[in-house]
Amino acid sequence: MSSLLRCNIASLFLFLLHSAIAATGPIPEKTRVLLLAVTDDWNSTQTTLQIFRRNPPVSSWTAIGPSQQVHLGRYGLAWGRGIHPPQKGVQKREGDKKSPAGIFSLGSILYGYAAQLSFPGWRYHCVSDRDLWIEDPTSLNYNRHLILNPHEPFPDNHLFDRMRQDDPAHALKLFIQHNAPPHAEPGAGSAIFFHICRGIDSVTTGCTSMKEADLHALLQSFSPADQPLYILLPRSEYYRLRASWRLP
Repeated sequence: MSSLLRCNIASLFLFLLHSAIAATGPIPEKTRVLLLAVTDDWNSTQTTLQIFRRNPPVSSWTAIGPSQQVHLGRYGLAWGRGIHPPQKGVQKREGDKKSPAGIFSLGSILYGYAAQLSFPGWRYHCVSDRDLWIEDPTSLNYNRHLILNPHEPFPDNHLFDRMRQDDPAHALKLFIQHNAPPHAEPGAGSAIFFHICRGIDSVTTGCTSMKEADLHALLQSFSPADQPLYILLPRSEYYRLRASWRLP
């Protein structure tokens, strides 16, 4: 086979690959559930979340159940690091109190204070005072869940990272995989969860919160087997990307 023919075949393969990605968008075919939240603008601190489901081989999305009120970061949104292509604009940073915008996979483990909790299809971990979620950008364990040995002295520099604190808002939560390991970028933001809201007009430091009953209903409506994704976008970006990303 000549080098010219090999080059042409390689070019054709790349063209077909890029065409396929453009045709399908960033949402994998195996994804059956989307959690979609569209805000008025980049400065919004609350909006509604709607669940959509599809059943292969049917490709259209169908809204499931009522929408739910959710609370976002104190200073609105910034582009996060998820499964979507990188976007121009303000990027999520550690401590900016902004919720990450984009498309994000979800964790498969629920974390909570209750000794036992059961949601179909979910694994559950009861957090203790030895559970940490590392938010230090200089740590090799940045944006990871760690469990300290029960006989290990508690390091003072990790007091802020404790997952079990005197805060009912974190009595149940699910990791939103923004800037998730093993590709976590130091300083790009960590510890982004779905969790319980603190009040009617509450804001978060970057998470998405909702009423406890709504969070329970949400977790009962899908499971990790659905390969769910969370999509959070300002309305202008949603309409700009809706067709190319094949959004509902």
